[in-house]
Amino acid sequence: MNTSSKIYVAGHTGLVGSAIVRKLKREGYEDLLLRTNLEVDLRDQKQTFEFFAKEKPEYVFLAAAKVGGILANNTYKAEFIYDNIAIASNVIHASYTNGVKKLLNLGSSCIYPKLAAQPLKEDYLLTGPLESTNEPYAIAKIAAIKLCRYYNEQYGTNFISVMPTNLYGPGDNFNFETSHVLPALVRKFHLARLLGAGDIDSVRNDLAARPMGQETAIRQYDDREIRTVLERVGITEKRVVLWGTGKPMREFLYVDDLADALVFLMQRLDYEAIGELINIGWGEDISIKDLAELIRSVVGFEGEISFDSSKPDGTPRKLMDVSRLKQLGWSPKTSLRKGVEMTCEWYSGKKKKEEVRSEK
Repeated sequence: MNTSSKIYVAGHTGLVGSAIVRKLKREGYEDLLLRTNLEVDLRDQKQTFEFFAKEKPEYVFLAAAKVGGILANNTYKAEFIYDNIAIASNVIHASYTNGVKKLLNLGSSCIYPKLAAQPLKEDYLLTGPLESTNEPYAIAKIAAIKLCRYYNEQYGTNFISVMPTNLYGPGDNFNFETSHVLPALVRKFHLARLLGAGDIDSVRNDLAARPMGQETAIRQYDDREIRTVLERVGITEKRVVLWGTGKPMREFLYVDDLADALVFLMQRLDYEAIGELINIGWGEDISIKDLAELIRSVVGFEGEISFDSSKPDGTPRKLMDVSRLKQLGWSPKTSLRKGVEMTCEWYSGKKKKEEVRSEK
């Protein structure tokens, strides 16, 4: 892959895709194919095949996916398995039929068995039952990994699969219904801090700018109604209530570190060196309770944290074994605290921009 190569980043508006685009542009890559899902619906085979036949990308980053946290995975099970299988099968087959030189497929650490030994090694795939709360998504991601492997074996393609740990950073999804744990915590503590400061107008603007199912009416809500809306999701000026026990352990990787790893692999290593899949992570984890304390500290919320143990915890622990990637010459650079600080700064700045636009 060189700077004049034609590169398609599928899912370029998402958390991972936008980070890949930032990295490629910093590296001097100029010929980037970028299409929204309104321009090319990758779930639609005809649209996908026509796009590849017309544009003929040389390299493909497959970062397009339907993603979400425990609530979204439990609520939209059929959509999660169908959409993700359709996207993967269409893009991978179109890449083969149009002679793509190399494809990088983004998986997820949820592909590993719920009770697998820690840290999670690449060869633990399909050695035990999956976590039930995200099984549909995991099955779709496993199918994509196997598609890449078997296309390589049958057709001689160069399709590689990577398994990133939990990601966060600029461009993340902060919707309470569909977000992952870290961005949800950032938003909850941010709103709780605003409540404590009596800044109801900023709370109202935040709720209107980021969907909670009541966007059209929220700007007309009075102070009491705003507080009622927030109490439903566990936010008051004195306390933030979080799902589960706080005991599960999770590993987090700043998304720009992931993008750096992906470009590193795309530039330097082929399927023969990587094998069926390779993990990407930090190699260290933290409890949800300690993560919440860290984010509370960064945001500056001075109230209490409590946990609703009637809600699910998900997988007890997910720590990636990243020894193979380190041996190949790559390691992350951004500490969790620094990454959280940059994410909180981005969130606050983004919110202000949206408020300015809404007033025009």
